[in-house]
Amino acid sequence: MASISFYANILNGSPTVINHSAGSGLGFYGLTFGASVPVGSQQNTTYITNSNGTSQGSQLNNTAMSTIGNESTAGTVSINGSTAIDSNKLPNYLCPLNVRFTHDQAVRVQNCKLRIFDRNNINNAASGVTTYVYEARHPSSNQTVTNLNLRGRNANSWVEFNPTLSPTDMLFTNSPGISGTNTNSSDTDVNLGYITTDGVSHASTRHDWYVALSSEPETIGSKTQYGLYFSVEYL
Repeated sequence: MASISFYANILNGSPTVINHSAGSGLGFYGLTFGASVPVGSQQNTTYITNSNGTSQGSQLNNTAMSTIGNESTAGTVSINGSTAIDSNKLPNYLCPLNVRFTHDQAVRVQNCKLRIFDRNNINNAASGVTTYVYEARHPSSNQTVTNLNLRGRNANSWVEFNPTLSPTDMLFTNSPGISGTNTNSSDTDVNLGYITTDGVSHASTRHDWYVALSSEPETIGSKTQYGLYFSVEYL
């Protein structure tokens, strides 16, 4: 049976599953839980919370977009308030969110897509907030090594989901494998942290993606018309 689950990477702790079917998810705040994020700024902290953002759960790793980057220049990210680094140095385990696909048989996954929407219709943008998304392909805990070459996007820039535009899909890596450690044969440096080099032909009972998220309010007030949608095909 196929299933998609969402895991939160807890600050200084072990990942935990998010009970999204009961309305639980991620919330983005200022310096402490419940504190507002100034308009036009990125969040300082990320927590597990309820659908209204009022219940304080575990604090997660926080990834704040510093510069968005482009096709030739990497974007930058501040991790838990640290000095910003190039996004291609962001280790998987420091992303706040791990999207996990499981199946009782080993399968390949393709057309892996994410979008940010208003929690009502996946064709509607989130209301009043711009979101920046980056997929980390960095199984090594060492920030000095580079990304894996098997990736959903070539650029190391953030992808912007603008509230004034209809959301389009952000492509994620096909068949990333357990803990996102599958790559292709062009990666030969074991310091990158890969385990297999099957590329898109890799089959597994589990595939993991690691997602950095940065949230920028466009107006004052809580933003609750705000959700994340993820889909895959498996074969």
